[in-house]
Amino acid sequence: MSGFAPGIRAVLAREVRLALAGGGAVLPAGFFVGATWLVPLVVGPDADTLAGIGPGLLWLALALAGLLPMERLFQPDLEDGTLDPLLMSELPGEVLALTRILAHFVASGLPMLMMAPLLWLMLGLPLAGVPVALASFALGTLSFFALGAICAALSAGVRRGGLLIALLTFPLYAPVAIFGAAATFDAARGEPVGAAFVFLAALTLGALALAPLAIAGALRLAA
Repeated sequence: MSGFAPGIRAVLAREVRLALAGGGAVLPAGFFVGATWLVPLVVGPDADTLAGIGPGLLWLALALAGLLPMERLFQPDLEDGTLDPLLMSELPGEVLALTRILAHFVASGLPMLMMAPLLWLMLGLPLAGVPVALASFALGTLSFFALGAICAALSAGVRRGGLLIALLTFPLYAPVAIFGAAATFDAARGEPVGAAFVFLAALTLGALALAPLAIAGALRLAA
């Protein structure tokens, strides 16, 4: 793997630069903030109500925001012919797939995670729960990007495949959202890290292990 390090760094830098180009990476963070900020205006400012729905609301907004960049994750490379030389390079397709996931996590996921503590406090949730909640959101975002990338690779070549990606992705998101919401509800109640967080971490590791294999196979078929 050390022999691939220069190529991985070059591909990672390229992918982050492309993800940031045109401000497209800011769109998920903007959606995440906007969707969460609107809720107090709709349900009212009652602190107990906001605290009761806050963790679940943040996970719903996080999942939907993570879908936004998926349609353009592999489609541009397929359309302009970049995908073929990437797959024929010295780097294995699985390494390229994992690098693409990490690049979009850096470009789109980190801005969402930076805003998450502020939104957590805006909903009246306790400050003491921020570390566990932020760790849960980080794991969930990685899972969402890995699982969404699988569906993006499967739908590569389908024009305007955003709806197809959403239909394929939502069932995969469900276990992550369930355990992630349970972990953050525990954090909001001041309870220690429990089984829900452990299951969330296990799902994230499984997604990161299996996603590169699925993505590489799907892209080879698409190319």
